[in-house]
Amino acid sequence: MNKSNWNYPTTVWFGEGRIKDLHLACKQLKIKKPFLVTDNGLAQSQMVKKLLKDLNDRSYSTSIFSNVRGNPIGSNVTEGVEIFQKGNHDGVIAFGGGSGLDVGKAVAFMSGQSRPIWDFEDVGDYWTRANPDGIVPIIAVPTTAGTGSETGRASVIVNEKTSVKKIIFHPKILPSIVILDPVLTVNLPPKLTAATGMDALAHNLEAFCAPGFHPMADGIALEGMYLIKKWLIVAFNDGKNLEARSNMLVAASMGSTAFQKGLGAIHSLSHPINSVYNVHHGLSNAIFMPYVLTFNKKEIEKKIIKISRYLDFKEENFSSFLNWIIGLRKELNIPHKLSDVVNVKKEDLNKLSSMALEDPSTSGNPKKLELNDLKIMYQHCIEGKLFN
Repeated sequence: MNKSNWNYPTTVWFGEGRIKDLHLACKQLKIKKPFLVTDNGLAQSQMVKKLLKDLNDRSYSTSIFSNVRGNPIGSNVTEGVEIFQKGNHDGVIAFGGGSGLDVGKAVAFMSGQSRPIWDFEDVGDYWTRANPDGIVPIIAVPTTAGTGSETGRASVIVNEKTSVKKIIFHPKILPSIVILDPVLTVNLPPKLTAATGMDALAHNLEAFCAPGFHPMADGIALEGMYLIKKWLIVAFNDGKNLEARSNMLVAASMGSTAFQKGLGAIHSLSHPINSVYNVHHGLSNAIFMPYVLTFNKKEIEKKIIKISRYLDFKEENFSSFLNWIIGLRKELNIPHKLSDVVNVKKEDLNKLSSMALEDPSTSGNPKKLELNDLKIMYQHCIEGKLFN
């Protein structure tokens, strides 16, 4: 695919080999001492070592921080900010999957704040508490096609004291430049390709089904789902297929752009499972997806028919879409039941359901949710029983 630049919702540099332009992004944003945030696995890779050498050879004094958990915690951010400040860095390169991107964005945001990170949770106008001048420029470079964090205005961080995932929001957390280079994703294992791809699908799907009027988000979400239908299985079966990897990268960014409209119960059920059991977010989203769809059927059926039409299903109805989701999960080796992944004890259901009810995504669900609704959905997902 040809190289391309666009400016929605931020500046995006897309195409094979665009990582070679990383120094140009630093130059454009006047970053002289970049702080590269990634996960420990990527930090040991030749890809990252080459990046660091290239930047330092060009006189960009670059340090790396990689103490990042799979579901990042507040202390990851705190430690990163301390090292950032000690090194007198002036910008962040957030590099990797959703965890590296979220921590990188949070470090850039918190580097100039005096209040604790939890004071900036995505509640009401909490974001106005921040000092916008204390937020340094961010360059985002995703190496997975899932979270779409590179085009998001938030970071998802677990509060260790409560084991609750918190969404930290500020408009200026949106990276200034995003580099989408499919070459960086070709070595992603099939298992992670599947989980991250289903995460991208969950974002686009829940955004489209969320109540409210946002036709721009709806249009982006529809095309995002179309790309995923066409290319996810190809990328899963042939990781070296750059056209598939390119389209999945774009679809992930589209999902994150679209979900400013809202998310729903797939995410509110997932977040407690991610923070309490450290389950991969994309995997849990994939597991919960058909249960939430069938629970919400009455409220979303017309929208699902519209999706089925756009995705060129022979039968444009709810059943054909649901069957596609279930078949897709099978092809990707996604477990059907939550109990195939974690052992959730009955006595923990109330706690998990309460956490899900408080999750910001709950308010975006098409069907109004109460505590017992979430508990019942957990039970169905543990037992593998779809709603009628």
